[in-house]
Amino acid sequence: MAQAFQIEMPKVLEGIAEFELTKKRMEVKTAKVGAMVINDCYNANYDSMKAALNYLGRLPNKRKIAVLGDMLELGEYSKGLHQKVGEVVASNHINMLICVGKESKNIAQKAQENGMKKEHIYLCNNNQEAVELLQKYLQKEDAVLLKASNGLNFSQICEAIIA
Repeated sequence: MAQAFQIEMPKVLEGIAEFELTKKRMEVKTAKVGAMVINDCYNANYDSMKAALNYLGRLPNKRKIAVLGDMLELGEYSKGLHQKVGEVVASNHINMLICVGKESKNIAQKAQENGMKKEHIYLCNNNQEAVELLQKYLQKEDAVLLKASNGLNFSQICEAIIA
């Protein structure tokens, strides 16, 4: 018996076996082309963007693609925090950056200033443009991170590219 809570071990094991993470938070899926898709589009702030990008950067996949959208409700800190995300993108050697939203242009600008090649950075006006880019460039050996505040509805992007 688990001593602290007086729960029998079979019940503990059953609970662990049935545990599910919150949807849209580092949820790993497979794209139609076979690429790894990390659906982390439930919410976004600087710390969660940084953590997700650091994770993406450490993956062994051939190419790493970050599809990033605006972090909402940051007020006067918005521009600076989006720029800091761009620095994190560049430091993690992300191969392709796709940005969606008004503030995400600051991510793209800072990523380029910190060494990411301009030809690997795409600014999209909406989710459909991001989907079209992914459908054009996504390959089996890639890992793609989808991360934005929930208000940008990146679930649309995820649903369009997964199997």
